[in-house]
Amino acid sequence: MEELLAAKAHGERTHAPEAPAPVIDLMAALEASVQKARKARGETEATVHELPAKKKAAKKTTKAAEGRTPRRRA
Repeated sequence: MEELLAAKAHGERTHAPEAPAPVIDLMAALEASVQKARKARGETEATVHELPAKKKAAKKTTKAAEGRTPRRRA
């Protein structure tokens, strides 16, 4: 690429590269890598489990606040 830019800067005629670079399917490469790592560790297919629902925490109040009446707005 540097040679191409230098030639253009000097006004020389340039030509296209002979062969385009091969296109790599990154997702396929990643999947193959993951499968290879799982096989090396002796793992099988992953299983999906439902997580238990979170319990909502009860609202905490202090003893002093329990005996009070709400304030009135003027």
